[in-house]
Amino acid sequence: MTIKIGLFYGSTTCYTEIAAEKIQAQLVALDNQFQVDLHNVKEIALIELMNYELLILGIPTWDYGELQEDWEARWSEFADLDLSGKIVALYGLGDQIGYPEWFQDALGYLYQEVTQCGATCVGFWPAAGYEFENSLALTEGKQHFFGLVLDEENEFDLSDERILAWCKILCTEFKSQSTS
Repeated sequence: MTIKIGLFYGSTTCYTEIAAEKIQAQLVALDNQFQVDLHNVKEIALIELMNYELLILGIPTWDYGELQEDWEARWSEFADLDLSGKIVALYGLGDQIGYPEWFQDALGYLYQEVTQCGATCVGFWPAAGYEFENSLALTEGKQHFFGLVLDEENEFDLSDERILAWCKILCTEFKSQSTS
């Protein structure tokens, strides 16, 4: 049985796209039942999220906690979406040294939007090991981020290891959700 996952990302400098490709490759390598379809939000309307039960959404934070331009152009489309019953995992890219007060804020905005649309989020990621001042992407207890956090500016050497560990978590969470 094939388990289809829609992976939607916005990417200005290609790092979020590269992460999407690595996530796709890892999930398929970890479990050959997964089929991960990549979609750049610059080229596809968000209504396409409705074609998947399982979703992964990737967003980088720009400048002072701002949305990436392709996500920003599509943001109003969330108002028309009912994501009830959808299982969503999020990942974000940010710069914890250059923008420590706004680290991963776009990830926090995305989490708020998808949960307001009724989605259930999985794949929370430990906040330990990152150095920043503030983030809107932290859970209430501030122990976890709402999804995988990558810092290609300062910790690119940790990205592959983090992606693999997160994909292992997603394999378990997605499989348990798709069979329930």
